[in-house]
Amino acid sequence: MEREEALAVVSGGLDSVTLAHLLAEEGYSLHLLSFDYGQRHGKELEYARRCAERLGASFDVVDLSGVGRLLSGSALTDEIEVPHGRYDEESMSVTVVPNRNAIFLSVAYGAAVARGSVLVAAAMHAGDHPVYPDCRPEFVRSFEAMERLAVEGLGHPGLRLYTPFIHKTKAEIVGLGASLGVPFEETWSCYEGGELHCGLCGTCTERREAFELAGVEDPTEYRG
Repeated sequence: MEREEALAVVSGGLDSVTLAHLLAEEGYSLHLLSFDYGQRHGKELEYARRCAERLGASFDVVDLSGVGRLLSGSALTDEIEVPHGRYDEESMSVTVVPNRNAIFLSVAYGAAVARGSVLVAAAMHAGDHPVYPDCRPEFVRSFEAMERLAVEGLGHPGLRLYTPFIHKTKAEIVGLGASLGVPFEETWSCYEGGELHCGLCGTCTERREAFELAGVEDPTEYRG
């Protein structure tokens, strides 16, 4: 029997790579979709490619660098210093890329319809909610309702948006990833890019804390 396909938005970070491994464990065939939007930590795309190879998934990188230039004012796309600290600090708002997930998911839905995928999967989690409005449950519910109208009668009749981590903490995702055998050293989180994770930016701080809280050994090499 032919397996149904899940189309997953995978950045190469810990959360989305764990999502891809979860979908493989759940028995889906996989198509992984990554986005180049001019992010300063573009090296994450290489980790997404490695994930696809490891899982035998088909893989595409969508060039949205031209769109990314319009989404100015973020430390992820402009020459603005990446803030250090925790995600619950006000300074982290400068890492917001306006409407990023809505743009990514719109492209993903179009591709899913064309491919006949049954799922569009994304790895938003509870730790994202304070800072990123397009990672919140209200956004997910509203976006899925909009897409039902946008692709009505097209593609797989059961197509839906799948966000299994939306109420999970980062530590819970680490625990799940460990149980799935995710090679965490083959994921990239740091917003600064560089050779090693900086260990100080919001996403590095969250990563370090998640491993500690989950009681899982952190294989990441940090600069600081």
